[in-house]
Amino acid sequence: MGKQLEMKKISIEFPGVKALSDVDFSVQSGTAHALVGANGAGKSTLMKVLSGAHVHYSGDIFIDGMKRDIRSPKAAQEQGIQIVYQEVDTALIPYLTVGENVMLNDMVQNMGKKQRVQWKELHNKATSILEDMKIHVPSKKLVRDLTLAEKQMVLIARAVSTECKFLILDEPTAPLSHTETTELFRIVNELKQKGVAIIFISHRLPEIFEICEEITIMRNGERVTCRKIEDITRTEVVENMLGKTMDEQFPEVNASIGDVILEVNGLSDAEKVKNVSLNIKAGEIIGLAGLVGAGKTELCKTLFGHTSITAGEVILNGRKLSLKSPHEAVKSGLALVPEERRKEGVLVQESVSANLTAASLGKFCKTFSIVDRKAEKEKAKETIASLGIKTPSGEVKVENLSGGNQQKVAIGKWLMADADVYIFDEPTKGVDVGAKKDIFELIAKLARNGKAIIYASSELSEIMGITNRTYVLYDGSTVIELETSKTNEEELLFYSTGGK
Repeated sequence: MGKQLEMKKISIEFPGVKALSDVDFSVQSGTAHALVGANGAGKSTLMKVLSGAHVHYSGDIFIDGMKRDIRSPKAAQEQGIQIVYQEVDTALIPYLTVGENVMLNDMVQNMGKKQRVQWKELHNKATSILEDMKIHVPSKKLVRDLTLAEKQMVLIARAVSTECKFLILDEPTAPLSHTETTELFRIVNELKQKGVAIIFISHRLPEIFEICEEITIMRNGERVTCRKIEDITRTEVVENMLGKTMDEQFPEVNASIGDVILEVNGLSDAEKVKNVSLNIKAGEIIGLAGLVGAGKTELCKTLFGHTSITAGEVILNGRKLSLKSPHEAVKSGLALVPEERRKEGVLVQESVSANLTAASLGKFCKTFSIVDRKAEKEKAKETIASLGIKTPSGEVKVENLSGGNQQKVAIGKWLMADADVYIFDEPTKGVDVGAKKDIFELIAKLARNGKAIIYASSELSEIMGITNRTYVLYDGSTVIELETSKTNEEELLFYSTGGK
């Protein structure tokens, strides 16, 4: 028998919120155990308890029947528990190399012993780990120059570089392409064969059914059920997560399509975007389809003035724009809900109310630019209710919300600003099925109100479910325009992989 990890009667409270209530969880060495639930169900909180990030919990943790007191990340790591968080940029040091990030735990231990770092040995070790995992990233490359997918793989490499017995993966495939996900699953299966227990947090049910042996489902801070994968269906998983039957995921948009609002002609930036042309009409939702690395995010940022335009033009409502900054883009009537919400979409240390009004403070200014705080809070309260943001109050910091509710805040900010064109970059990444449906409803409502929508996603089922037309991107260029109702996922994938 391998090692068994058990969590019994785990409870934890935060100001105004009971996040976990008497939760039991267990995982066996050499297996992958899925941990799922709607955003805010408590799954990430439970894993933060296990990894030593939350210390004020009640309940017990056992490894091989022996009680362990895990009240710090160091204590967790000493028991062989490692966690790879979803938000990769918060866990990596951008100005250090790949090798230094992979071997960070060793570097910290050696510094504590006042030993000099053997740089050649460090990079040789890191290169060996990366090559063993078939991760083709140079050890001496700076982390800040990596793609999101490469950063994720570096984090996993760091975790397995230690004496890892229990590996927690929090939405590990969210930034990965199909090929990279296949490679990750190869690594997971190899780790299982070596006796490592994998705790797999994901909202992508097909992946869970492919890679996991067991599944624990949580709802509202409690464990709902624990089942063998072969004894449960996907429909039952969703219904257990939501506590109700799941209706049709994609809403009927039924928007009246008007005149062209946005035209993009021959657009290029200094790096990824090459000669992109597209147009969007009022009330229309267009898709930007493509694999991870196709240039979707770069195009969205270029349209929002985040990166410099080197060629081409952007015309909004018949007027050519000079987009030299996001501030100019906002003034022109453009809004962007970015892929990396914690890094770029919300101010995590600020309150929900402050975030919701951040893009439209001018509406709440009295004489001499003094903000009417009462009006600001009332409008924020109204938006919280209309979007169904789960928070005890508008004064709660955004960092304390679940991923899906953070995303609703990121969207709500721009709803209050009332833009003409809304750009959504991977808006459902790391979001549960219930919150996804809420986001689709919000986008459909914007279209019915005559807004033009750009929906960029590598989730082809979402492109098929919510858009009118689709532009497929490959290597930074638009390769084809398709009417969504007359295509399918197979054709989108064909063009996304370079088919002609």
